[in-house]
Amino acid sequence: MSRAARRLPLYLSAPHACSYLEGRTSNTLFTDPEQPMTMETYSELLQLGFRRSGSMIYAPRCENCRQCISVRLPVVDFVPRRNQRRVIKMNQDIELIGRPAGLDAEHYALYRRYMRARHDDGEMANASPADYLGFLTADWCATEFLEMRLGDRLVGVAVTDRPDDGLSAVYTFFDPGLASRSLGTFGVLSQIRRAQSRGLSYLYLGFWIRDSRKMAYKLNFRPIELWRDGRWQTLKAGEPG
Repeated sequence: MSRAARRLPLYLSAPHACSYLEGRTSNTLFTDPEQPMTMETYSELLQLGFRRSGSMIYAPRCENCRQCISVRLPVVDFVPRRNQRRVIKMNQDIELIGRPAGLDAEHYALYRRYMRARHDDGEMANASPADYLGFLTADWCATEFLEMRLGDRLVGVAVTDRPDDGLSAVYTFFDPGLASRSLGTFGVLSQIRRAQSRGLSYLYLGFWIRDSRKMAYKLNFRPIELWRDGRWQTLKAGEPG
């Protein structure tokens, strides 16, 4: 670990409503937002199970719950399952285009449509452009917006960070009218391929949460490593996680 990461102040939040499991409270360990952040330090924190949301680097640290577990995929060993191969075949007519992070009117309009269809009860359903950028980007972070295009039509965007040892899947949003194409899964598969083509080691997938339907899908990508007991551990075949 670098000197900068060793000196980095960390703070524990007061209990607040859990974002993932209804009726539970959560505590969050986070870096000092007043301290400068760099890609080098962020990369090291990813390797220690942290996650980025906007400019905040954080990890859940809840007293009575250990369900939020950071996961990453060693991309060199990834072989798509049968249903994932179907998703790739179904979307072979989609073109992938990497764009620099920033406010793009077409991206933002698609994000608003996605949030209103999928998360209309959330605080980001009516996100302003500033809210949108504040959630997905940070001025110190190397981030790419991976477009999914069907001809001239934008159908999805996978927001991806570029840490030192891989890629980190930040957030994917897509046309809610194309649910049958499984564009969320396609977004992950596309980021895996991108990491493989660049000779990178990992795709960081954020937190897996056993009892959250929205987060449980991450174990469909194997082999997967879980951050447990202060180290990355490969999930064995048949192990529930």
